[in-house]
Amino acid sequence: MNIAFIPVRGGSKSIPLKNIKPICGKPLVYWTVKAACQCKYIDVVYIATDSEKIKETVEAFKCGEEAENFSKAQVIGRSAESASDTASTEFAMLEFAANYEFDNIVLVQATSPMLTAADLDGGFELFNTDGTDSVLSVVRQYRFLWDKDKNGNVNPSNYDVFHRPRRQEFDGYLMENGAFYISSKADLIKYQNRVSGNIKAYEMCEDSAFEIDELSDWIIIEALMRKSGVAKEQGVAEEKKSIPDIKMFLTDCDGCLTDGGMYYSENGDELKKFNTRDGMGFALLRAKGIITGIVTSESVDLNRRRAEKLKLDILESGCKDKVAAVKRLCEQYGVEMENVAYVGDDINDMEVIKMVGYGCAPADAMPQVRAVADYVTKAKGGEGVIREVVEMLV
Repeated sequence: MNIAFIPVRGGSKSIPLKNIKPICGKPLVYWTVKAACQCKYIDVVYIATDSEKIKETVEAFKCGEEAENFSKAQVIGRSAESASDTASTEFAMLEFAANYEFDNIVLVQATSPMLTAADLDGGFELFNTDGTDSVLSVVRQYRFLWDKDKNGNVNPSNYDVFHRPRRQEFDGYLMENGAFYISSKADLIKYQNRVSGNIKAYEMCEDSAFEIDELSDWIIIEALMRKSGVAKEQGVAEEKKSIPDIKMFLTDCDGCLTDGGMYYSENGDELKKFNTRDGMGFALLRAKGIITGIVTSESVDLNRRRAEKLKLDILESGCKDKVAAVKRLCEQYGVEMENVAYVGDDINDMEVIKMVGYGCAPADAMPQVRAVADYVTKAKGGEGVIREVVEMLV
C-alpha cells in the first residue's frame, strides 16, 4: 500500500497558521492534499496535525462541494514533541511509521502548492523502476555557481569561466525543491531518513523551486500559481474570467456532452451516454437567442441525432481543424470571436479555447486543456458540464 504523509503543525513562527492561510482562494494545505488525493498510485493521504483549527479545515474539504476529490484524506494527530520547533520531519515520519501499516510512503510538504497529481504520478512511476530505492523532487536551475577558497578567492564550480555556455547549451544543475520524497517503510525505518539507497530525481517545473517560508515567498508563489494555471485548473472562483456577451455557444461532443466512453452492444452497435441536464442547458441558451452547436472530429449518426433532438443550430462533424471551423462559423453568423463560448476537453480543443471569448473545460479534461481554460467546471464530462457552464452564462 502506498500512502502520502503530510505533516502540518499549527506553530509556525514566520507566518502564524500558514498551513490554512488562503492562497489563490483556498487554504495552503488544500493544494497538496488535493494533489495527493488525485494521484492514482496513492491509496490513503494522511494529514498529521497538532492543531484543531487545521483539523477542522481539512475535514471541511471532505464534507464540502469537492468531497469526492478528498475521499482518500484522513486527518490524524501528532505528538507535541513531533510538532515542536526543534523536531525534524524524520522524527514525525518515524512516529507515524511506528503506528500505521503501509509499504511505501511519500512525504508531501504543504509549503509546495505548485505540486500536482501528475508530478506525484511521475514520481511513483520513477520509484517503481528497477534499481530505485527512493525518489525526491527537484528543479533544474541554470545558474553559475562559485566556491570561495581559504584565501577568499572564488572559482566557478559548475562551468568553465573562459567558455561561458549559453542556456541552451548548459545542462545546469538539479536543486531539491522540497515538494515530495518517496521511500519504502522498511528503508525509512532502517536508515531513519526520508531518502536512502539508490536515489532518483523527478524534475518538476522551474517555478516550483519556491517554498513558502516568508510572506515574500507567499506573494511570489501566488503569482506563479495564477500564471501557471494551477489555481485555474482547480476551478477556483477568484480565477474566473469576467464573462463577455455570449452570442454563440459551441462544444465538443465526446468528453463534454458524454463521459468519453465508447460503449458497444452485442451486435456491435456504438452507444453513448448523454446527460439530460445538458438538454435543458441548450434550451436556456435558445431562449436567450444564443446560437448553439457541436464541433466534433467524429462523424457518426449518433451525434447528428443528438444535435437534432437538442434543436441545435450547428453540427460540424468530421472536423479536423476546429480553429478554422469556428472562424468560418463566426463569419457565417456575423459573430465576433470574443462573443463565443466554447467547451472542450482534449488537445485538439486547446487553440479554440484560447481563441474564443470564454473557453471552458470539464473537470476531467486533459491537464493542459484545463490550464488554458477561462473556466473549469466542477462536473466531469457527461455529468452536466454544459448545464453548469450555461448557469454561469445566463
